[in-house]
Amino acid sequence: MNILVCLDDTDDLESRGTGELASLLAAQIVEEGWGESQFITRHQLLVHPDIPYTSHNSSMCFGAILNENCPPARLIEHAGRFLERESAPGSDPGLCVATPALLTDSDALLGFGRSAKQEVLSKESAYAVARQVGVHLSEHGGTGQGVIGALAGVGLRLGGNDGRLKGRLQLGASGDIRTIVALKTHPLIDTVRALDGAFPVASDKVELGEKIKTVLLEGKSVLLLERTGDPAVPWRTCSRQQLRNY
Repeated sequence: MNILVCLDDTDDLESRGTGELASLLAAQIVEEGWGESQFITRHQLLVHPDIPYTSHNSSMCFGAILNENCPPARLIEHAGRFLERESAPGSDPGLCVATPALLTDSDALLGFGRSAKQEVLSKESAYAVARQVGVHLSEHGGTGQGVIGALAGVGLRLGGNDGRLKGRLQLGASGDIRTIVALKTHPLIDTVRALDGAFPVASDKVELGEKIKTVLLEGKSVLLLERTGDPAVPWRTCSRQQLRNY
């Protein structure tokens, strides 16, 4: 069974980040023999004085394929205990677990995610949408304000066109040259395209930049490139600054 799991507001400025906790939880699914975990995406939500957040107000979501020996209810119980044990004191952790195939209104879920990037939302509205669309939503400490970001993260991940993948890709040193076809062999790169939407030729050369990351587009992990204007090496990986809108 395919599911989506999202965590939000689990940390403080001195603790492990929410992304690290998401990584640990995803790894536990594999370690327990419950199924396979997929890549983690970071979803940037609205930064506003009325919204409490640690540093950037982002939630972390990952997909998983559960075996028959692990129904979603089992994972939900495990994840809840995990958050209560591992979240930083004073944080307001929220958990959302969704089964895409069983959603009753995926448009409403995606709409909530998009709204969370533009306006201040309430816990009450998050729970109302969760009931409407048929997902699990729960709070595990503090004010539980993290349920807003957790629900939003699942909606945005489901939409397939928001978020950067957690972690940097190890493709080589900054300034190294790679071909498009070589880059596509990396297990976390589904496809490579330009910022303007063009698809480079397989033999084209790419200059590697620093802190290389992929983004989620059309449900895939996409490595974005910028044009260099050099016919010999026509492409360069995008900087972190260029990916801030994803």
